[in-house]
Amino acid sequence: MKVKKSKTPERRTVKRNADNRRAVFRDNKHEDRTAFDEGLQLEGRNAVLEALKADKPIDKLFVKKGEIEGTLRVIVAKAREKGIIVQEIDKEKMTLLSKSNNNQGVIAMCPAHEYCEVEDILRKAEKKGEKPFIVICDEIMDPHNLGSIIRTADACGAHGVIIPKRRAVGISAIVSKTSAGAVEYVPVARVTNLARTIDELKKKNIWIAAADMSGKEYFNTDLTGAVALVVGSEGSGVSKLLLDKCDYVVGIPMFGRIGSLNASVSAALVMYEIVRQRKYNNA
Repeated sequence: MKVKKSKTPERRTVKRNADNRRAVFRDNKHEDRTAFDEGLQLEGRNAVLEALKADKPIDKLFVKKGEIEGTLRVIVAKAREKGIIVQEIDKEKMTLLSKSNNNQGVIAMCPAHEYCEVEDILRKAEKKGEKPFIVICDEIMDPHNLGSIIRTADACGAHGVIIPKRRAVGISAIVSKTSAGAVEYVPVARVTNLARTIDELKKKNIWIAAADMSGKEYFNTDLTGAVALVVGSEGSGVSKLLLDKCDYVVGIPMFGRIGSLNASVSAALVMYEIVRQRKYNNA
């Protein structure tokens, strides 16, 4: 006789948590379900505060009951000034709603993230009177890596980030939180075909540099012009198709036993080399 296998405790827990989240939203009659199913859920005080400062559309704010003090008090005050619905919920409901498990007592429900066009990124550079500095993410699957890359892109003064629509993570709650709110300031374009986008950028006299271990040491490469830096996925790096389209490949020398670095760390090193060469080479 065949014995039907039961679900593992982990799978049962995941399903139960998902069901509980749906139940919470059924209980909140004023909640727009599309904001939960398709929109962006911001978590953490920095991410939510930066969204408010940037006038990002927020449908509703959930705050943990009994903890409205310090930064959270400022967040609630700003939200109410803007006419945003603020609802206090208990610790259990906050835990069920949270996707990051580190919400710091506040969750904002926003419409789906508004991606920009590549042309918007180029216009931003033109308005600032600067040579374009763009980061292209090739199939980045880890939301923490994408969030970190966007955060560093903001710190470095990059004009925007380009990601593919398929086989890659989009802007999510985890990405936003990891970016510490930088998604509100760094334009992110989501394109159908990265290879075609690279061809278009090259037509606009933008040099394409790929970060790959096989390349020339990045600090010995001229990165002072208009440049788009291609960062590869966590597992396989930059795809061969894109590597073949790049004008040059830059590598990070490794002197230890580990043969590679995390995607966001690699991106940060090369991004700051671009900053160094642009701002301090002739100092």
